[in-house]
Amino acid sequence: MPEILMPKATAVWLLDNTTLTFGQISAFCGLHHLEVKGIADGDVAENMRGVDPIAGGILSREEIARGETDPDYVLKMAESKIAHIPQPPRKGSRYTPVIRRQDKPDAVAWFIRNHPEVSDAQISKTIGTTKSTINNVRDKSHWNSQNIRPVDPVTLGLCSQIELDDVIARAADKRRKMDAEKAANTEGPGLQPAQDDAAAYEPEAKEEPKKDVSAADVFRDFS
Repeated sequence: MPEILMPKATAVWLLDNTTLTFGQISAFCGLHHLEVKGIADGDVAENMRGVDPIAGGILSREEIARGETDPDYVLKMAESKIAHIPQPPRKGSRYTPVIRRQDKPDAVAWFIRNHPEVSDAQISKTIGTTKSTINNVRDKSHWNSQNIRPVDPVTLGLCSQIELDDVIARAADKRRKMDAEKAANTEGPGLQPAQDDAAAYEPEAKEEPKKDVSAADVFRDFS
């Protein structure tokens, strides 16, 4: 079951407004049944204001009625009314909250150290930074260079894991294609070794051994 946004506050509301068992509430809210009992006794989440799961669209009145009728019934979260609506593609530069903008150099340093195959344009589009900032981080001329530490942009909240995986995969695929084309151009078809190189592999002619010539042989030649 997907996690609900405010489990303790939801448990407070269910305890105050329904006759559901501790086990049903703990299973729905993702809490331990002893924690739910502590909320009911006032030992946990004291003075916490409850959150209505019906108004939030995560639970229906009919589902609560089924649970109240059958103590063994497991509550099911209501289907989201907006989950099926496709998100329009983002246009223009990414908006980053002011509190997150100071983390962008750390994300840039993470890309430079861990994925140098990702281009500056891809980094700029993914985390919403400028090429000048990327260059300053790369050559360590950034004004806060001494405090920059490589940090995953997903951890910093600058992009989603899906976006990060996609940009890394596309950059790696492009790099492989470029390397393959470069290797094909370097090798070239039908290259023959140079003549000097071919001659170097030919075995050297063996020199015939010299025969000893005696004085009698020399006299015979002149006779």
